[in-house]
Amino acid sequence: MKPRASFYLYAALILTFAVAVGCSKAPNDAQIASDIQAKLTADSGLQGKQLGVQAANGTVTLSGAVDNDTQRDAAARYAASEAGVKQVVNNLQITPPVPVQAAQALPAPKERKPSPTKHRSQPRKSEDDAAPAVSDNPREVASAAPTPAPAPDPVPAPAPVSTVRIPPPAQSPAPASPPPPPPSPPAPQKVTVPYGTALSVRLVDPIDSEKNQVGDVFHATLNAPIVQDGEVVIPSGSDLQGHLVDVKSAGKFAGKSVVVLQLDSISSGGQTYNIQTDQYTRDGSSRGKNTAEKVGGGAAIGAIIGALAGGGKGAAIGAAAGGGLGGASQAASKSQQIKLPSETVLNFTLQAPVTVVATSQGPDSGRQKLGPNN
Repeated sequence: MKPRASFYLYAALILTFAVAVGCSKAPNDAQIASDIQAKLTADSGLQGKQLGVQAANGTVTLSGAVDNDTQRDAAARYAASEAGVKQVVNNLQITPPVPVQAAQALPAPKERKPSPTKHRSQPRKSEDDAAPAVSDNPREVASAAPTPAPAPDPVPAPAPVSTVRIPPPAQSPAPASPPPPPPSPPAPQKVTVPYGTALSVRLVDPIDSEKNQVGDVFHATLNAPIVQDGEVVIPSGSDLQGHLVDVKSAGKFAGKSVVVLQLDSISSGGQTYNIQTDQYTRDGSSRGKNTAEKVGGGAAIGAIIGALAGGGKGAAIGAAAGGGLGGASQAASKSQQIKLPSETVLNFTLQAPVTVVATSQGPDSGRQKLGPNN
């Protein structure tokens, strides 16, 4: 009976320990991003929006476009309520929808029917009214006869007219026809840049792990054009914008500096497009072990010098002085920080496709190039 009770007791202890270990395990970044994405999809106001969620060391970054501030705040609340989230970087941009105005159909004009014309009948004259009356009296016949017209005056002969030939006026040349209008530009063509496309960018703003903070915005330009099927889709020199996902500055005695960058948008052809890229991470070397060795070495050298000078008490004093000297020397030299100056070239990769209007005209294409003497 006792062995069976002991077996049940051990099984209960093992089960309790397993449950405690499973509950104490914090969710990873992938699980946090997946849970937040599920909450955004379940919201009726955010359905159909292309929203990106990325998590790194407890910092959640939201990207994409929404219709108003209410949707933007709702997305941030969903992210902040997730277990394991320490900070939310809200990069959602507000793009209000364009209202569609329905064209009002105009009523068709009514056709007017021609009114029938009325013809008036004229009375016919009788034959008696039309024929003149003939009298039998010769006097009446003579008086009714028409009087003869007088003879016309003789017309004088026309004077001779001299003929003068007038030359025709000089014909002016016909005006030249206006030149034909230039052909209309081709319609803009939309191109989808696929997932996994490499982006080589050149920094405009410098990055310093000792000065920058998490969430700081930086600017860069496209170092190499993006080409699809042999045609330039986004030219080099296009502007990009990103933010710092994580920044850690190394201490004087221990610690390691870390800088994590991510791109958020790219501008081309007068339009700005939201993008999702991987994260660029730069780690500085740790100074912890090196610092301990230098401080310990200084203490040992001080103890030897103190023992030679004054015995045991001198050894203790020398060890303290030597250790302090080593620590002061190490503290005087700053730990290694991460500094990315302007014009530094960094490489990113698209994590989601983006549709843009293809153009080969960069921001500097309209500027006049200066010669060597200018």
